[in-house]
Amino acid sequence: MTKTALVLGAGMVGVCTAWHLVRRGFDVTLVDRRAPGQETSYGNAGLIQRECVAPHHFPHELSRIARIALGRGNDVHYSMRAMPALAKPLFDYWRASGTGPYPTITRHYEAMIRHCLTEHDAMIEASGARDLIKPGGFKVALQSAQALAEEAATAERLKRDFGVASVILDSDGLSKAEPALRQRFAGAVHWTDPWAVRDPGGLVGRYAQALEQAGCTLAVGDATTLAQDTSGWNVRTTSGIVRAEHAIVALGPWSNEVLRPMGYRFPLFVKRGYHTHYKGDTGLSMPVLDMQAGTMMAPMTMGLRVCTGAEFAPLGAPPTPVQMRRAEARARDLVALGPAVEPTPWLGNRPCLPDMLPVIGAAPSHKGLWMHFGHAHQGFTLGPVTGRLLAEMINGETPYFDPLPYSPTRFR
Repeated sequence: MTKTALVLGAGMVGVCTAWHLVRRGFDVTLVDRRAPGQETSYGNAGLIQRECVAPHHFPHELSRIARIALGRGNDVHYSMRAMPALAKPLFDYWRASGTGPYPTITRHYEAMIRHCLTEHDAMIEASGARDLIKPGGFKVALQSAQALAEEAATAERLKRDFGVASVILDSDGLSKAEPALRQRFAGAVHWTDPWAVRDPGGLVGRYAQALEQAGCTLAVGDATTLAQDTSGWNVRTTSGIVRAEHAIVALGPWSNEVLRPMGYRFPLFVKRGYHTHYKGDTGLSMPVLDMQAGTMMAPMTMGLRVCTGAEFAPLGAPPTPVQMRRAEARARDLVALGPAVEPTPWLGNRPCLPDMLPVIGAAPSHKGLWMHFGHAHQGFTLGPVTGRLLAEMINGETPYFDPLPYSPTRFR
């Protein structure tokens, strides 16, 4: 008997879920309101971040919290309108970032990250997307000797504990490696393991094309019409109602819109991010992050992509591109930046949970319903990893690493 599945959401996470299900003999329909890779997966620094074995935590240093609260940095921005609704999840996020729970969370995070290059590599090869990939990592440029020493100590610890590779560059070394930088830095940490992707949305699109060629059906539809029936699940698409035994909610920050009517409430919140492409060859050999300025500069097919840090705001709130203006000004100080390609900055929403781990697993109260969202900053990196993990669970296989830390039941 044919195994059938609906995957709701055609970002990196949903596409990879469908990919691994198809390879296990499932008849899969991938449903989204837009083409694959056009939402959150489209807008990021384009890195497969093998070095990111520890998730982005909430700061506990009073000086940094005060700096964020007073708006003195560009790495974090927030909307006052969002604060009442965010108070509880942000408090839980702060608590999970403490010295007690954070090391355990990091172990669970690293259990996923360690597989990212291997899983992406198989999909890159199968989809003919090698032309979009540039191994060699990225550089984190530090403005002060103290910041450089702190980041170098972190790099040494991650190398010791998790085997993550890096090279520490002094000021002269960075200037030699990146002569296009107009200003001197104290130095940089060059994380050498990650891969840069010159078109993140394009990579998701290549994966989706290969998936369609393998027999998956891509459909335009409204995920909020998902309903349970006697045979499993159904959803409305422009081609009619599609039915399947299993339904996977991989809608990132919009997952609660589908799950709330069924009685599930996850403490999802968003960290928004902006980017703009600029014309011209700035001469950077790889992505460079100016950490203190909260500005990432990544060479892309469309030009140099300048990315911002995180903004806390309600999902669907109007853009407030304060960070983008600051990031552009900083990038113009650092490199020969040409005119903007887009008339307005791109805005995306990262789906976050207070304990920094995604939700992966079966819905507690609905047979055949599965959850796969909440990857925060690393959905692009982790999609192939957790897509395989969930596909193994749905198919009744022994998972290749323990899925329990990511179970939906931890929020009941």
